[in-house]
Amino acid sequence: MNTLATLTLGSSLLLGTLITVSSSHWFYAWLGLEINTLAILPLLAGPQHARAIEATTKYFLSQATASATILFAAITNAWLTGQWDILQMTHPVPATMLTAALALKIGLAPLHTWVPEVLQGLDLNTGLIVATWQKLAPFTLILQTHQSNSPLLISLGLISILVGGWAGLNQTQLRKILAYSSVAHLGWAILIVQFSPRLATIAFITYLAMTFSTFLLFKQANSTSINSLATSWTTSPMLAAIAPLILLSLAGLPPLTGFMPKWLILQELIKQDLGFTATLAAMAALLSLYFYLRLSYAMTLTISPNTLQSIAPWRLRSLTLSLPLAISTCAVVLLLPLTPSLLALLPI
Repeated sequence: MNTLATLTLGSSLLLGTLITVSSSHWFYAWLGLEINTLAILPLLAGPQHARAIEATTKYFLSQATASATILFAAITNAWLTGQWDILQMTHPVPATMLTAALALKIGLAPLHTWVPEVLQGLDLNTGLIVATWQKLAPFTLILQTHQSNSPLLISLGLISILVGGWAGLNQTQLRKILAYSSVAHLGWAILIVQFSPRLATIAFITYLAMTFSTFLLFKQANSTSINSLATSWTTSPMLAAIAPLILLSLAGLPPLTGFMPKWLILQELIKQDLGFTATLAAMAALLSLYFYLRLSYAMTLTISPNTLQSIAPWRLRSLTLSLPLAISTCAVVLLLPLTPSLLALLPI
């Protein structure tokens, strides 16, 4: 794909997201979602191989179904209440349809089945876009309409945490592991969105930073499976050394940044007399911790057999940009002490 086409599609992605985020009318929000979806399809199908075409088709069908349901829910709400305003989604029937459609669009369980299949068919660059940028617009709509369907949101969040942790246990492909990690982390954000949109926003931003770092980490290591991670010590020892910090931050272990949203969310759930829900969420986080530890072990404590007789590959000059990974790694590892400042910056 030439530079002009890539620039045009990237601008359309940005425009579609900005239209949805800044809209107060359901038609314009839907229009932004459609521009966003249509712009990313050529990027997903760019490699021109069967797996990419299959992933693009699955992504298109799931997103088209969700967009059609969103439009139908908005029309139904306008017919029943006479309101097209996003904040006026008050009737329970269209509100339930809207919540289900946004759950499908963002990839929440049990409507998550397209996420691992799509990410597995894409390369790490386009997979990063699907796992991060494409979640922004639907999550913004959930933030604006969360008051209308609280019990459903709690159920979706808790099921997503459980499914994301349980389904990732037996995976060997890194992109599928990241897909189930996405499901679990978005479940944490959705679980708390009705009680504290500020905490949900912090959890979502933290998820974006950690996922960005993890995709760049695997891109730099040129790995798509757990077995291929074993060569990291030979090719890039510094990368293998910082990998456990990023992965354990995704797991939510202190004193890393990923601990912050989980701890604050559990505290808020207990304040809302949802101790059982908080306990289930905390136990499900241990499932995710297991496969993050698997990745850390494979990348850091495993050295594959090699018979290199020439200069070590890590001594050669790398042409891969490392500054984005360095900046995002610092954010993923070192932001926990800034928790009070982050809470003050998001007075939602």
